[in-house]
Amino acid sequence: MAAGSTPPADGPLAVCPLAERGQAEPKSRRPQRQKRRKLLPEDYLEHAMRAKSARARGNWARRGLASSEQLDPTTQAMLLRQLYLSHYASSDFLRAYEMARQALTLGELPDVLHQDAARAKQALGDTDGAIGHLRLAARLAPPSRRAFHWWTVGSVLFLAERYDEAIAALKRAARWGISDKPLYQGHLTLAKCHAGRPVRGVSRVIRRLASCPAGQGYGRFVLGQLAYESKQFDEAKRYLRAFLARAERSQLPMKLALSGELQMARDTLAALEQAS
Repeated sequence: MAAGSTPPADGPLAVCPLAERGQAEPKSRRPQRQKRRKLLPEDYLEHAMRAKSARARGNWARRGLASSEQLDPTTQAMLLRQLYLSHYASSDFLRAYEMARQALTLGELPDVLHQDAARAKQALGDTDGAIGHLRLAARLAPPSRRAFHWWTVGSVLFLAERYDEAIAALKRAARWGISDKPLYQGHLTLAKCHAGRPVRGVSRVIRRLASCPAGQGYGRFVLGQLAYESKQFDEAKRYLRAFLARAERSQLPMKLALSGELQMARDTLAALEQAS
């Protein structure tokens, strides 16, 4: 409004004279609608990865896989992995395994997808099937991830009480490991304890693991079990309670993946409480 002019009687919301007579507003004055960009498979993948629920993750992944756009093998494998994660979080482990198996046929991310397939197999109670996939993951992985896969092989075998096989796998993990080597060495020592093999320097192994970053996560499970084996019962309680508390704050897929460790930690704590 120009300086010195007076506002219209109806104020700033006065009706346009053309509209009063039922005439359309000139096109030049209509707000222009922006045409929405068609979503690409990569967009659906991004939405799936950012989804807050298993159902939403699965829905975005399905839409990406059904897209009319050309799917490159990497994007297709990653969309199938998101669908795997959706089924896994919903405890539909058979469908989760099928998604991992389909993704593996594309030849992308082989060690990651074999790890996924192993998790589904383990949840289905097929320990040998899980170990088979994990061994393939270790064989196909780049050197930087090889130790992790061998450690996972050892972890599954340890929970299955196949201690001699677990020791062999954990030795490989300890050999290849770098930053997480204290965790792998600690787990190896624990497997030897359960196998009834003579072990020396357990307290030193505990101190080394407790002082590294790996000792703050999964390492608390290993630390608690090692402390129990070396009769450091107060320390065992502290580590195992911390492990359980952290796991309870985790998302459901992590809790499902750690179900064996969580049960073992609870059993050890129950034995400690009964003895005290």
